[in-house]
Amino acid sequence: QVQLVESGGGLVQPGGSLRLSCATSGVTSENYVIGWFRQAPGKEREGVSSIKLREGKTVYSSFAKGRFTISRDNASGTVYLQMHNLKLEDKAVYFCAGSERIILLLAAGFPNEYDHWGQGTEVFVSS
Repeated sequence: QVQLVESGGGLVQPGGSLRLSCATSGVTSENYVIGWFRQAPGKEREGVSSIKLREGKTVYSSFAKGRFTISRDNASGTVYLQMHNLKLEDKAVYFCAGSERIILLLAAGFPNEYDHWGQGTEVFVSS
């Protein structure tokens, strides 16, 4: 059974950096995709970035490009989201999610394409 556990959230000032981690276990599919999503209060969950674990191919939302980097360490089963130059609007609960159904990363930004979810980690951006 797939399990995903996020960590690394916390309080940071605008312009600061955080690295989120998603520890995976039970992944057996060679075509597994991990996506990072976020949800701010009163807003819908939105895709941040996704990565194909085997190939390392990545995709980013427009707001994440140039500031966030997704990466994976297949040996440890961990996916990271390095976030730089954080802004007030980045404040949200960040979730990692997993899917073995996604073929094209064009579909990776849609929450309903994912079958497994972590519990989330909160990112607070405040001066």
